Amino acid sequence: MDGDIFARVLYLVLLLIFIGGSFFTMNRETMNKSLQQAVIWVLLFGGVAAGYALWDDISEGQSINSNGTEITLHRESDGHFYATLLINGHDVDFVIDTGATDMVLTQDTAERVGFPSDSLRFLGRAQTANGTVRTAAVTLGVVRFEGITDTGVPASVNEGALFENLLGMSYLSRFSDISIRGDRLVLSR
Repeated sequence: MDGDIFARVLYLVLLLIFIGGSFFTMNRETMNKSLQQAVIWVLLFGGVAAGYALWDDISEGQSINSNGTEITLHRESDGHFYATLLINGHDVDFVIDTGATDMVLTQDTAERVGFPSDSLRFLGRAQTANGTVRTAAVTLGVVRFEGITDTGVPASVNEGALFENLLGMSYLSRFSDISIRGDRLVLSR
């Protein structure tokens, strides 16, 4: 829990103690009924607080609606859009990155989908937020994204420290329309 959240929780606890203390002081003579009412309010408050705190967990997960020609991705709590594609028969998680030129795989992912490290030739270069990295060009045999299948998809393998696969414009440009509508990313063919 970071300092900002801790401060908010502490403030709410102190506020609850103050309001609860005032409530009990004013209702000393009818304490039994007051305790029942207090318990009801605490349960209501706790339920609302728990629902608010767990909302991101409830709504997270890959949420894709697809009708074969249109794919809708929902923004996750960290502000990014994520997708899982089937590459050469393996599920591969991607972060959607319209700032990335290529579909970029980590070395671990490349190995998993059929490109052993010793077969990769890192002849290309790419500019990243962490500086220049070497890349290896690969061609993915079969890429399936919901009901859409592509073959012979070009991609790059990053030689540097990359923690997530990037679904960049070389793949996204296969869609005729890419639009963000609120918390939804809609890809149309």
